[in-house]
This record gives sequence, structure tokens and C-alpha cells, in this order.
Amino acid sequence: MSDGRLSVNQETIKQWSLPELAEGCVKAGIDKVGLWRAPVQSYGVERTARLLSDSGLSVTSLCRGGFFTAPDPAERARALDDNRAAIDEAAALSTDTLVLVSGGLPEGSKDLHGARERIADALGQLAPYAAERGVRLAIEPLHPMFASDRCVVSTLSQALDIAERFPADQVGVVVDTYHIWWDDQAPAQIARAGAGGRIHSFQLADWITPLPAGVLVGRGQLGDGSVDFRAFRTLVEAAGFDGPVEVEIFNEGLWARDGAEVLAEVASRYAEHAC
Repeated sequence: MSDGRLSVNQETIKQWSLPELAEGCVKAGIDKVGLWRAPVQSYGVERTARLLSDSGLSVTSLCRGGFFTAPDPAERARALDDNRAAIDEAAALSTDTLVLVSGGLPEGSKDLHGARERIADALGQLAPYAAERGVRLAIEPLHPMFASDRCVVSTLSQALDIAERFPADQVGVVVDTYHIWWDDQAPAQIARAGAGGRIHSFQLADWITPLPAGVLVGRGQLGDGSVDFRAFRTLVEAAGFDGPVEVEIFNEGLWARDGAEVLAEVASRYAEHAC
């Protein structure tokens, strides 16, 4: 049986439109969803907000903001403007959490430290803006294989080193099992995050091998890989987190299947492996 905390990220069932997602979740008795900006923008932010409100669904997170690492002033200004728009969208959708994918190394650069400092500089400008709108910024560390092109923040320790420069109700972290399951420092860092009130989102996806050619869409269905979800849930709850548990899986095999079948399987696997 589900515990009522399950949230289904719309990318898990990417083949569904927003109305189909809303209808399917209502039929399945799931009242929480995580959203992505591109499909929300296509459908319309205010229209999405009305659809979900009318359906009785709450939004647990909006993804994504970020991409702060460019050194060019014009590029940085554009990134800041886009993130302010993302914050406004999160507020319009009544979610308090904007997930940040911080950005990879700029072309030709090998300066990881400099890239991470530019992330902190951007957050210094954005955190007060988000706080005024009731939105928290959640830094998501991504697996190190994404450090060059997508996210120079690879561990919870690195994410917290940045987040702790700001108030906890403004900047925190995402605990995503897909990205941190391998890290033997993850338990201590989850405790650190919890002690500071900085666990803003908890996401589940499994790690399966061999990785597909396109590693971005290689996340596994819960129970198909190497991740001990119940152990991670025990860690985040011991750290004080009692919020939604969001299943976010990018997988072309799931996207090729019937959406209702995938949703039922997600709920079943969540109950089996994460409750």
C-alpha cells in the first residue's frame, strides 16, 4: 500500500500530456506531481495551475533552473533572467521548490572551482528574489559523469558547501538516489543536510547497467537496479525529512509503454521498494 507521500514526476510518464497526467493520477489516487518547465510553458503556466488545482493535485517541485557557470557577462545575465522566470513559474504553480541543475564546465575550461563559485554568485542574486515569492532553491548534485557538460556539483557535500552560504529556507539540496547512491559519504551528508533543514526534495530512480548510449535517459524503474531505496528513505527520515517522495525516471522504454500501465507499475514498485 502507498503511504500517501508518492509524487510522480511528469518526465516519468513523458508520453502523457498534462491533462492526461492529471486525469491518470486522480484515477490512481495519487495527489502529487513534479513538473518540468518546457511542457508547462507549452500548455501555459496559469492554465497548468488551474488544471492541477481543479484536479486536486499539488506540485512538489518544478524543474529546472540553474546553468549558472558561464563566465560571459551576457550569458550570465540571460541565465539570471531565466531563473527569475522559473521562480515566478514555481510561485504561480504553488510549489515551494525549484530544482537547480547548476551547469557544467564552460567550453575550453578545466576550472571546476571557478565554475562552482559562479553558482554561488548567482544564488546570491536569486535567493532573495525567490524568498520574496515563497520559493526555495534546491541544488541537485548530479552523478560525476555529468560534471563536464551538465553539473559541476557532483556530491551532496559540494552542494551543501554552496547552500550553507545562504539561509536554509532559501537554498537547500535535492537528495536524488540516482545521482548519489554510490557515494559512501552520502549518509553523513544527508544527516548534515537534515540538521540544517536543507533537504528540500527527495527523488527516486534506480541505477541500471549497462548504461544506454544516451546516459541522460538511462534511469531505471524502482527495483531494477542497484539502489537500496528503503535505506535512503530511512536516512532522510532520520534527518527529519517527512515530505513527498518523488519518482523521477528518464527512460525511453517506459516512455514507449502505455502511460496508465507505467503509472500503476511506479506505484507498485514504490510500495514494494521504498515504503
